[in-house]
Amino acid sequence: MIVLKLGGSVITEKDRPETLDGRALDRAADAVADAEGDLVVVHGGGSFGHHHAEEHGVSTTDGTRDADGALAIHGAMTTLNRFVISRLRERDVPALPVHPLSAAARDDVARLSLPTAQVATMLGEGFVPVLHGDVIAHECEGVTVLSGDEIVTHVASELGADRVGVCSTVPGVLDAEDEVIDRIEAFADVADALGGSDATDVSGGMAGKVRELLALQRPASVFDLDGLDAFLAGHEPGTTIDGG
Repeated sequence: MIVLKLGGSVITEKDRPETLDGRALDRAADAVADAEGDLVVVHGGGSFGHHHAEEHGVSTTDGTRDADGALAIHGAMTTLNRFVISRLRERDVPALPVHPLSAAARDDVARLSLPTAQVATMLGEGFVPVLHGDVIAHECEGVTVLSGDEIVTHVASELGADRVGVCSTVPGVLDAEDEVIDRIEAFADVADALGGSDATDVSGGMAGKVRELLALQRPASVFDLDGLDAFLAGHEPGTTIDGG
């Protein structure tokens, strides 16, 4: 079973609010349609979620109790999710949405509760679950952002994924000279080279992705759209992150 993250920066024009990158999404959907075996897809927020989250001051740690703000962020994410589902269904991929706001929560020390029985059952019945970054209820904070990267690691761990891939806008994790780092086994090894996202990102940019994947305790790959077909075919393009 594969858990695949489609970065929000890949499938949207991230510096233009609520703007889809249709060509990129089509390429990703083509690759998913050709993949074999069980697959869970997770997508990020890109220009649909992050701009609203920034506007309302919501991040993975800072919350809001403003229902209008929460709905603005969630509504933008479900709109993007419908675009993703639609492109997959056009290619006869049996994709179904899973919205974290309706199932997930954090307690007062930020421990995540995200049941995965529905995802496992969908897989068992031949569907492709499609999850996304979202806002979720957070004790003492109202709602906060649950990033797609954290969803990837949680679902992969809970369901025992065989392979994990993160499709980004870069061909892998880059060092200070913009060269792809072949393998990362500890965050300290690359901390100086990792900065935030070039565009608005309330979930930690590449540094956040690396931290999440190191916590997974199993190998994962970070690559760009050009490496997606290779990853789904069983190869390891880009950067391998292995905190185990």
